[in-house]
Amino acid sequence: MKAISISFLFFFISVSILAQKDTLQLGDRYAEDQIYATISYAQFFNQPTTIFKSNFSYGLSAGYLKDISLNKKGTIAMAIGFGYGFDYFNHKLTVQEVNSTTLFSDQTGNESNIFTSQNLELPFELRWRTSNATKYDFWRIYAGIKFLYNLSNNFKFIDTNNSVFNSSNVSSYNKLQYGLTLSTGYDEFNFHIFYGLSPVFKDSTLNGENINTKILKVGLVFYLL
Repeated sequence: MKAISISFLFFFISVSILAQKDTLQLGDRYAEDQIYATISYAQFFNQPTTIFKSNFSYGLSAGYLKDISLNKKGTIAMAIGFGYGFDYFNHKLTVQEVNSTTLFSDQTGNESNIFTSQNLELPFELRWRTSNATKYDFWRIYAGIKFLYNLSNNFKFIDTNNSVFNSSNVSSYNKLQYGLTLSTGYDEFNFHIFYGLSPVFKDSTLNGENINTKILKVGLVFYLL
């Protein structure tokens, strides 16, 4: 029933926006309210020197953006929104929670080392595009900042003896993170990048070295409606 209700809500929003666009004339003030969805190749960077590059990792997200036009032509605007994001990292930094303390190690010989997280996304964008009130296929450059509030995180690794270690919502995880975003392209298909500015872990060290691990994502963003 919940899924049906959500589907109906998205359908109602879509029909309402399309109906509004049908009444617009060239030169009218308008907005490009949108549902967005991203799929990205993800990597950690600024890792400690003893940690090598992560294996294949990815991120998925979706949400809604409210567009606020800043000029009559609608070519310059800003947008604020909210959404949900899921990240999957196949990485080399071993993380374990023991007695409410987060322990880090560089045991890169582990059979498996997976990190997953779920986040509430709060994006803010400044927008430039070649659209108008009656032209829905256009070039765009959207730059901004995205805040992430962590809902859950899980670190799971399997050592060389096939023993499984699982730690959830570790104490050193930085629950509020943020980064720069850039989306550029034509119509629904657009290149997207997220460059993390805040570290994944707070007040953490490995072998006496500060852990300043951050997140980089490169992929595609799709704008619907």
